[in-house]
Amino acid sequence: MRPSWDEYFMKIARLVSERSTCLRRRVGAILVKDRRILATGYNGAPKGLVHCLQRGCLRETIPSGQRHELCRGVHAEQNAIIQAAVAGVSIEGATLYCTTQPCVLCAKMLINAGIAKIYFAGSYPDGLAKELLEEAGIELVVMDPCWEESP
Repeated sequence: MRPSWDEYFMKIARLVSERSTCLRRRVGAILVKDRRILATGYNGAPKGLVHCLQRGCLRETIPSGQRHELCRGVHAEQNAIIQAAVAGVSIEGATLYCTTQPCVLCAKMLINAGIAKIYFAGSYPDGLAKELLEEAGIELVVMDPCWEESP
């Protein structure tokens, strides 16, 4: 069966997440406008630096969603924004498809970047992020995690 556009883009975000070098969570994100992919991103160490896969996780014993400053990785949403900026691509009014709900750091960046809508499949323990995104008028759409298992 042919996937809807939203399923299609979430499947691509899931594929992008497979490039992640994070030991705790693999996240993929894509920015889309007018059914065209503008940029992609996955979580991992900054360009040219040793990945957590080789170095280990500095936040191993810290609960998810806490002490972001200790992590050497850049979030998938941040990498998608950075990729667009490096390429000179405007993402204002774009839609983000992400394999998990953005954290508060990414939420603030997405708000300032002018993202209009966010689709995500996985939850993340960050109520403030959700509150800020809603306050900014960004539509949040939770996709059923089973979307990728459909035939």
